[in-house]
Amino acid sequence: MPFDQLGLAPSLLEAVAAAGYSEPTPIQAKAIPAVLDGQDVLAAAQTGTGKTAAFTLPLLHRLGESQEKKPRVLVLAPTRELAAQVNESVRTYGKSGAIRSTVIFGGVGYQPQIAQFKKGVDIVVATPGRLLDLLQEGHADLSNIQTLVLDEADRMLDMGFIHDIKRVLKYVPEKRQTLLFSATFSKDIRKLAANLLHKPVEIDVAPRNATADRIDQKVVMVEKPRKRAVLSHLIKENGWHQVLVFARTKHGANRLCKQLDSDGLPAAALHGNKSQNARTKALDGFKNGDIQVLVATDIAARGIDIESLPYVVNFELPNVSEDYVHRIGRTGRAGEAGEAVSLVGPDERKLLKDIEKLIGKQIERMTVEGVDMRAGENDEADERPARRPNNGGGNRPPKRGGGGGGNNAPGRNQQRRRSRGGNRGGNRSGGGGGGNGS
Repeated sequence: MPFDQLGLAPSLLEAVAAAGYSEPTPIQAKAIPAVLDGQDVLAAAQTGTGKTAAFTLPLLHRLGESQEKKPRVLVLAPTRELAAQVNESVRTYGKSGAIRSTVIFGGVGYQPQIAQFKKGVDIVVATPGRLLDLLQEGHADLSNIQTLVLDEADRMLDMGFIHDIKRVLKYVPEKRQTLLFSATFSKDIRKLAANLLHKPVEIDVAPRNATADRIDQKVVMVEKPRKRAVLSHLIKENGWHQVLVFARTKHGANRLCKQLDSDGLPAAALHGNKSQNARTKALDGFKNGDIQVLVATDIAARGIDIESLPYVVNFELPNVSEDYVHRIGRTGRAGEAGEAVSLVGPDERKLLKDIEKLIGKQIERMTVEGVDMRAGENDEADERPARRPNNGGGNRPPKRGGGGGGNNAPGRNQQRRRSRGGNRGGNRSGGGGGGNGS
């Protein structure tokens, strides 16, 4: 079925054609008619199958050419990168119309975002933390929202985000269209989603938690202190020019980057403690080839959309099996082939078993010639855990004795913003530190 049979406006069809697309993907073919009809939707599809266009195109059609002062569509995303990507899609497909959109996330100044709401906007794409700041301080009005979208809903509704989602819902009309899009939905997440949806159309275009056949998955069994050596060896010996590596923690990502740099491999880290400028610089450098290895945590990697990304490496397996599907889904997109290699230590065998049970197959074991897989005495220092900062990565702890401050003390709003930045940044909108190690 071509796009012109889905009922989209001519201007949107022109934008789709200009973007180089002629046929809708399966998720687009099923979701677009349901969204156009105003139905609630719970949609699951593998990463890289066009979920963003599946909701942006019909929503742009429904909004038409009319403008209003208050926003009518709210899209919530777990990371700055994903929010920016969705907003870019809105502008790409809606460039010939009059619809105005804005993106709201932490790590940047408040005033330009406040000005957008005052000026008037039709579509808001946001991370929950910064949006809540603006709502609670009276700078944003969501009383006219007609459609709420939760992108990457499995993460938006997990226990790290559910409380912020509930707070945002208090500012949104109960009578609305709600769309939940994601690559995976666990049984518990589906129960939570059921509380937000009214008679939803459920769309599942691929086996739940399946990995794309075009991704060549391999496992390397290696002792933990030798992982860095094996990773450097694989990259150098195979001539891998663009590698996305997943680490479990922010500190681990930083340390691995320094080690890879010392091995002669240009690397950068991407995680919630990085400033927005640092994250943008790292991602741009990775895309244009200046950075060979990008080391990311799970939350920060949401929204990374790199055409023809060839290699993904799990330096450490994720604690949640479903995250494995998301991780390797960064490669093998849009019909391209990809390779995913997992470095698995003895303490991760149970995690590997859980992942293989989830995806329904055993992952091929791979041997690496020319590098020792066993730890030696010289490896112990490299694996010595770094001293954890006592402030959780957020603001500096108050000096002993506190008090005082006089006229130099920050105002109440400033104190609140600092506090939120320190607590929320790691696993939500990305400002400050703390969080859950993402």
